[in-house]
Amino acid sequence: MSYCLFCHQSYSETWSWAALFGLNAEPLLCQSCSAKLELIKGEICRICGRSFSLFPEQYRQGDFCYDCIRWEEDEEWTGVLQQNRSLYVYNDFLKEVIAKIKYRGDAELFKAFSPVMTSTFKSFTRSALLVPIPLSEERQYERGFNQAEIFAQSLTRNVYPLLKRVTHEEKQSKKTRKDRMAKKNNPFLITDEDSIKNKSILLIDDVYTTGSTLRYAAKVLKDAGADQISSITLAR
Repeated sequence: MSYCLFCHQSYSETWSWAALFGLNAEPLLCQSCSAKLELIKGEICRICGRSFSLFPEQYRQGDFCYDCIRWEEDEEWTGVLQQNRSLYVYNDFLKEVIAKIKYRGDAELFKAFSPVMTSTFKSFTRSALLVPIPLSEERQYERGFNQAEIFAQSLTRNVYPLLKRVTHEEKQSKKTRKDRMAKKNNPFLITDEDSIKNKSILLIDDVYTTGSTLRYAAKVLKDAGADQISSITLAR
């Protein structure tokens, strides 16, 4: 008998990740909680990885969503973020899970996603430097951990904290979409420029919302000499 990391209810181990994803690993979420997760599959935006099945046809053009088209039409941002890939749709259940991780300090929950994340993104993590999106010092102190760093460590032991956040802002979850996408000073600095020159970088974060955070991080890396920058997030 095991206990679900999210709802803490006991469950039988007779079902497994193998049944769902072909993985030989014991599940850490019960079947009921796992069923509430929505894997991103089918047609997706070539850049941000957004599922085309979740919004009307008029908001896409070929292989791109209109959000990414707007980013790419801006000379400042063209080609800055090569692509993002996310595992799950950011639905109400996953919002609860991530909130429990970030705001209630339940970092153990990331273990529940480790088998699927590692299997899905194995090809992405072979040659690139994994760089987690940093928190501000104030936010890091409040939480006691950086969820993006824990997420990165679930994919590989070789994690490179090469970015520093130099400004403290209101939580992204409390901002409007317009505020998130508004132009601002880049909040990131690089801690070791020599380590990134001509390297491929894989940024790691928990949620891709508008893509502004990842693009600001990618831009400061690109300007410092990084070759290609992509990103992985748990949710989109």
